[in-house]
Amino acid sequence: MVERVIATPAALSLIETLKAKHGPLMFHQSGGCCDGSAPMCYPLGDFMTGDSDVQLGEIGGCPFFMSRAQFEYWQHTQLIIDVVPGRGGMFSLDGPEGLRFLTRSRLYTDEEWAALV
Repeated sequence: MVERVIATPAALSLIETLKAKHGPLMFHQSGGCCDGSAPMCYPLGDFMTGDSDVQLGEIGGCPFFMSRAQFEYWQHTQLIIDVVPGRGGMFSLDGPEGLRFLTRSRLYTDEEWAALV
């Protein structure tokens, strides 16, 4: 099975830390407004999703969403959620941790793409 979003071990570790502090979580890939194009982490349900959003999958047991318009642009890539030192977005729960989530990506292989469509 080809996944649209995955997380590195470092990202999964930070997710577990944040879940212990805040309970169930969710992610939404920011489109570049206030906090750039970072994956934003919220308490589950704090960010309202709707028909204009697509759930790409889950990381660390947490749903991961992206706007439908942004998905049209990124649909040919697998998102790889990682962690780097620094301050996260001001609305994201990773902000105070001294680490921030970061989205990396790679193009799907022809075989993977065929399995997705």
